[in-house]
Amino acid sequence: MKSTLTGGMLLGLSLLSSLSFAQITQKVDITPFPKAEKAMKQVVIEVPHSDSDANKKIEIFVGKNMQTDGCNKTWLSGEFSKSELKGWGYDYLTFKTNGATPSTLMACPNATPKNEFVKSQGYFTDYNGRMPIVLYIPDGYEAKFRIYKAENDLYKAQEIMSKSK
Repeated sequence: MKSTLTGGMLLGLSLLSSLSFAQITQKVDITPFPKAEKAMKQVVIEVPHSDSDANKKIEIFVGKNMQTDGCNKTWLSGEFSKSELKGWGYDYLTFKTNGATPSTLMACPNATPKNEFVKSQGYFTDYNGRMPIVLYIPDGYEAKFRIYKAENDLYKAQEIMSKSK
């Protein structure tokens, strides 16, 4: 009897935790957004809402893990474009790339190749814990993001006094 009760409790907790997870990941119904085009996929970024959302920004990158020479800085060529979901007032982003990965050209005779996330230039957007960020990216790539938070303190710039003529 004890094992059945424990098993039932575990199942209940598991269902409860999956329900709360589902609530976190489905802030807004994304079905009105267009389906991903061929060779593209739809990804969603959701962040928690807080009273300091206005003091935050999100920087989004698209890239993939690749072998690099371990010395030079390598990045993914491509660009983000912003589109409006007509009739809804929501925006979404599309990242397009030809797959080129330029790099700096330093001579590094003792460099050891390494596997690293080669990413695009970042795209900055407002932080909004109430709305998801919907992105369309090429198959084979993934989206990652950083959250930046500003301090509440404001600092005064120093005035430079110039001589009168």
